[in-house]
Parts: sequence; structure tokens; C-alpha cells
Amino acid sequence: MLEIRDLTKTYKTGDKALNNVSLSVPKGQVVGLIGPSGAGKSTLIRCINRLVEPTSGAITLSGRPLTGIGAGELRAMRRKIGMIFQEFALVERLTVMENVLSGRLGYVGFWRSYLRRFPAEDIQRAYRLLDRVGLMDQADKRADALSGGQRQRVGIARALAQEPELMLVDEPTASLDPKTSRQIMRLLIEICGERGLPAIVNIHDVPLAQQFMQRIVGLRAGRIVFDGTPAELTEAVLTKIYGAEDWAAMRKGTEEDKAADADTLREMLRLGA
Repeated sequence: MLEIRDLTKTYKTGDKALNNVSLSVPKGQVVGLIGPSGAGKSTLIRCINRLVEPTSGAITLSGRPLTGIGAGELRAMRRKIGMIFQEFALVERLTVMENVLSGRLGYVGFWRSYLRRFPAEDIQRAYRLLDRVGLMDQADKRADALSGGQRQRVGIARALAQEPELMLVDEPTASLDPKTSRQIMRLLIEICGERGLPAIVNIHDVPLAQQFMQRIVGLRAGRIVFDGTPAELTEAVLTKIYGAEDWAAMRKGTEEDKAADADTLREMLRLGA
């Protein structure tokens, strides 16, 4: 379980990116983090993995502190936090397998990692993960030869190679088309459920969050202004988070996208594709 208590981040300018944020995420739950630009979503994720130093407050993972610890303890804890990035953050010239194995760098010595000599157990784990994300046949392909959806699947497998206790996901679908976005979100939800992983997903696509997230947290000006189920995310609540918008039109567009996907699938089945 991830526990965040009274987390505040104040920059030197005096601006508060986070203001007294408290949040608990139990095992297996995927939380969608929504809000306008500048609401503090990315800052929250970066405070959790300590890429940004909180001004005050406490964070614990599985009962162990992530705040108030030394550099050695922090390195050990970061091994337990899988990160999935908007722009994939793959090493383009390396193969898919080598990118997945890079998730084990925190567990092997410098020279073994430098020479890419990973233990057989790590290699077998990487193959299992590639099979799980549907990329077993792409293991030897260079990362720069993959589609956006395939790259994000590699990013998921790499994060899982760390054997994490928490997943932090930053805008995983921002560079993907709507159909691929839904496939990636479905995969993330399934994997977190299978492994009992708590996860926080910073997501800008509100309809996508409503479709897939088990729980949604809305941030505005560094404060939590909503914490509930997708069903509770009414137009009034969305307006409180984002301001005025034609939310009904947005939902209609999402339904049309899903209907188009279903029509495409039925046509492929009819043609025997």
C-alpha cells in the first residue's frame, strides 16, 4: 500500500505545487490522477519517487518510508517503484530485450550491466514479461523500429522487470491514437490486478480515465478536490476540477470512438482477418 500524508511542495518562488495532499492507494488499485495543467499531477508523482523533494509531509510504501531517508535507502526503495513514461524513455538503438533488461540495472553490478551480462533468471523473466505484453516475437528488434503502442508495451515490461511494489505512470497514452490508448490502459489495469500492484496514473484524457480507472482523484491548484469512482465524476465535479466545458459533447465523442472500434473488429472477423 502507498500512503501519502499531508504532502506539500513549495518552490523557492513561494508557489505551492502541492498543498497538504493526503492519499492512500491499496494493493491492486489503479488510481487515475486528473486535473488541469499546473494542478500538481506531475509534481505529486515526482515527489513519490523523490525526483522532486517534498517540502513537508510523509510518504510510505508497504510500511517503509520514502521520505526522510538517506541516499542508500532511497536507491533501494526506488527499485520498488516502476515508472512508465509518456515518451517511452527507451534506448532507441538497443533491442526490445535489452530495454526490458535495463529494468534490472538496480539489481546487478556495474560491470555486468555495462557488458549486458545479465543472470539467466533475469533473461527468463524478461521473456515472460514480453510474452505477457504481447511482444515475444519482437524481442530482437531495435526499439526505434517499433510503433508507439509497441514502445509503450516495452516500457510496461521494463517497469515490471524491476519487480515493483508500486507503479507510477505519467501520461501513458498522450502519444497514442484512441484505439491503442484503450489497449494500453486495459493492459495496465489487468497487470496491476494480476500482481496486486497499486498504481497512480497521471492522465489527461478524462473519458479514458472514466472508462478504465477504478478510482479517480482530481487535483486543482495543488489540492485534492475530488476522490471517488468514475460514476461519481459528474459534470458538476468536472467543472469544479477544470472549469466550464461541454462535457456531454466530450462523452459523445468517446462513445463514437468505441462504436467505430467495434465496427472495425466485426468487419475484420467477417473478412477472416
